[in-house]
Amino acid sequence: MEADLIVCGARVITMDAGRPRAEAVAVAGGKIVAVGSDAAVLTLRGKGTRVVQAGGRTLLPGFVESHLHLGLGGSELDQLQLGGVCGFDAVAARVRAYAEGRSDPVLMAQGAGYGCLGAGKPRELLDAIIARPFAMTSPDHHTVWANTACLELCGLLHGAVMPEGHEVVMEDGLATGELREFEAFGPVIEAAGYKRMNVGIATGMEPEGAGAAERAADAVHFKRGLAHCAAHGVTSMVNMDGNLYTLQVLAEIEAAGDLTARVVVPFHMKPTMALSELERASEMDRLYRGDWLRSGFVKMFMDGVVDSRTAYMLRNYPGTQARSVPLFELEQFRDVCAEIDRRGLQIAVHAIGDGAVRQTIDGYEAAMVRNGRRDSRHRIEHIELIDKADIPRLGALGITASVQPPHPPGAMDFPFSPTMEEIIGRDRWDDAYLWRTLKEAGAPVALASDWPVTDISILRGIQAAMTRAVYEGGVDERFTLMEVLHGYTAGGAWAAKLDDVTGMLRIGMAGDLVLLDGDIEATPFAQIGQMGIALTVSAGRVTHQGAGFA
Repeated sequence: MEADLIVCGARVITMDAGRPRAEAVAVAGGKIVAVGSDAAVLTLRGKGTRVVQAGGRTLLPGFVESHLHLGLGGSELDQLQLGGVCGFDAVAARVRAYAEGRSDPVLMAQGAGYGCLGAGKPRELLDAIIARPFAMTSPDHHTVWANTACLELCGLLHGAVMPEGHEVVMEDGLATGELREFEAFGPVIEAAGYKRMNVGIATGMEPEGAGAAERAADAVHFKRGLAHCAAHGVTSMVNMDGNLYTLQVLAEIEAAGDLTARVVVPFHMKPTMALSELERASEMDRLYRGDWLRSGFVKMFMDGVVDSRTAYMLRNYPGTQARSVPLFELEQFRDVCAEIDRRGLQIAVHAIGDGAVRQTIDGYEAAMVRNGRRDSRHRIEHIELIDKADIPRLGALGITASVQPPHPPGAMDFPFSPTMEEIIGRDRWDDAYLWRTLKEAGAPVALASDWPVTDISILRGIQAAMTRAVYEGGVDERFTLMEVLHGYTAGGAWAAKLDDVTGMLRIGMAGDLVLLDGDIEATPFAQIGQMGIALTVSAGRVTHQGAGFA
């Protein structure tokens, strides 16, 4: 046998307990055909073999990104990026410079921090920056702030009727400019020309009138997102928004030979949908069960986010008489979970507040009681706060904790205050971001970025998971290097039900590899995020090669 690709001279971490270390890996026909010493693996070198001399760099299974938004992220790469920009003058300068020469119907910015404009009504502050329709999205993508021209264009200036948990914030009969949750800012996204990229996460429905031209235009966004992922070592991903349309566009990309990562896409179940709508989820599962494109799971939202106080809590937010509300009523949610589970599908629920987490666990437990235990691998996304009584329930029920190392305030790009000090409050710090506690209580763990909510960089995420602050009064929730690597590879593959295909470097598994531009085990923890990606390989195909690496 002649290998297509051999990576040798590497510090190989396989994530395979049967052979945890090696020097070289060979790939042929998209599959791993050898893992071992340089001498043994190089016997498969032939005239057509590409041999990569790693020079002591770390070679890992390709990263599994367990929670991102591929279409949204790809479409936003061309928008104004305001991450880390703080203060009215700084924001104004960036917006005005970006607007020059652009003819967008609505100028869009991403990553605008809560409070980045300072005190005042967002609409009026934005009016003072620019008169054209303009809107900016918070990093968590659960809040949008818009100026008057944008609100008028979208028919929101005088308010709008919204479902529970979604709000056009009003004051004195006019919108303040703050739009909370997807239904509220959906008209802005539509006016900006990104409706098809947003419809899966916003409504769970299919875009109207999406013909060949529209699919081709949207394929550009997806391919841009795929290239961005490949540049960060990602070879598999769980796209946490989607619909049948998403799968159709990705299938066309695959048919053209341009799908550079494995993508799992959900059906989005909304509280307003009847149980019969789940037949759409089953149909998506029947149509897409390949190694490159899969469905097989249902995504739901139980609450919003902490910063806008829409995350559902068991206790009131500090200084308020409010704790938000769940997006699903408990009995309805139990019925939905039971029906999804009966159909043999996986469930993933966005649950940030401890109230939302408890209600999600209750729903999963009800499904197991009604249908019996199986290898369901149901999962909870985020779990930013959890009551102590609920911690052992995840492990006992086999529920995956899908958590994001960039999310804890102060760990990466999100500021520590005011989120931790004022919105969560010091008396809740020992309930916040309990990753190690959940793992030690038996919950499987998958790690992710939630891109474009945060930087997709897996290496920065690894650093954040290992170096995050220990909260006063709390325990040390940091992970070791091997724990983090597992969460981004084998653990993520298992949680996505891709563990039969990828997640470790073992003969017969997919040739999904990432070669780091250095030795991660010899790199100080605080410098891991500065490392580069030398090579990304998806099923034996090089999808990214770092600058200067040959």
